[in-house]
Amino acid sequence: MTIQYAAPAAFRNDLETEVAAFFKCRDLSRKGSAALWLKTAVLAVWLLSSYGLLVFVATQPWQFALLAASLACAMAGIGFNVQHDGGHGSYATSASVNRGMAFSLDLMGGSSYFWRYKHGIAHHGCPNIAGFDDDVYLGPLGRLTPHDRRFWFHRFQHLYVWLLYGLLAIKWQLVDDFRNIIKPGVASTQVPRPARGERLIFWLGKVLFFGFALALPMFFHSWWGVLAVFFLTDVILGILLSVVFQLAHCLGEAAFPKPPLPAQVMDRDWATHQVEATVDFARGNRALTWFVGGLNFQIEHHLFPRVCHTHYPAMSKIVERVCLAHGVRYACHATVAAALGSHYRWLRQLGQCDDDQAIGSSIRATSVPPTGFAS
Repeated sequence: MTIQYAAPAAFRNDLETEVAAFFKCRDLSRKGSAALWLKTAVLAVWLLSSYGLLVFVATQPWQFALLAASLACAMAGIGFNVQHDGGHGSYATSASVNRGMAFSLDLMGGSSYFWRYKHGIAHHGCPNIAGFDDDVYLGPLGRLTPHDRRFWFHRFQHLYVWLLYGLLAIKWQLVDDFRNIIKPGVASTQVPRPARGERLIFWLGKVLFFGFALALPMFFHSWWGVLAVFFLTDVILGILLSVVFQLAHCLGEAAFPKPPLPAQVMDRDWATHQVEATVDFARGNRALTWFVGGLNFQIEHHLFPRVCHTHYPAMSKIVERVCLAHGVRYACHATVAAALGSHYRWLRQLGQCDDDQAIGSSIRATSVPPTGFAS
């Protein structure tokens, strides 16, 4: 089953027209520029130096802890900026370059093949729609949408779910990808079994990742120490990846429409749904924008995923203006703290209440105004 949206409206046409004019007037490519290549080099040096110091230099527990945190941040930075743009085809005009950058996920323990279906199709095609968007599903352990079943222990999820976020990378590396290679599939999205070349890339990535993450360090350190550092690094990485995603989608300001019945058409067009199911945050924080690859401009990314993230800050002014002109809700939190507070309230309300309307009205009554935060 696939999602069918209402016919494209004037809103989407105006968006496309104004954004096209933006690039034409400035004679800009929609893909990455030299600035992105420089950022990639900086992140690569950060990652390699953290890894080298961790494996070959560190001897004290506090050194292992600090370098594990540094390595996790560097891995997240590569994921946010290099792999993400490469996977969406927005890093460069060359398909082979994009494919090479997407492969950085395989080197960090994931699978660029299955990511395309889980993220590029299931999430981007159906954001915040329960049963379709696998990124808003935690199984019975957590409740991220009002359309998921609530269990009694969910009333405490606003306290314990942060620990689950820390398991994201480990679960991805050790469980999800291997399960998918045996039986492909993401929620309601059908995933074809990878061809021979894709399977080769999959297994090559796994061998290289576990070789560098576990096998090589065990030549220089105890096996239990290597496992401890591996776990610590992955927990920090998982929290970083999870929180950046949650601050853009799992909040009271985001829409969570009911999943459509078979042959049913959504009551809104694709572009309107992308905007209303997504929230920007901390648009004026340049350091954050650099590190998370513009994913704090999540609305712009969902509307234009094949545009390099370096253009999102400038594009956000156009998108917000067109949304205002067409009466489409554009939500944005001024700071990371405000977005974290909204996500915390959303988790707490979902854990305590079954009624969709009660959840929404309670959240919106206590949330900061979603619009008007100029960068």
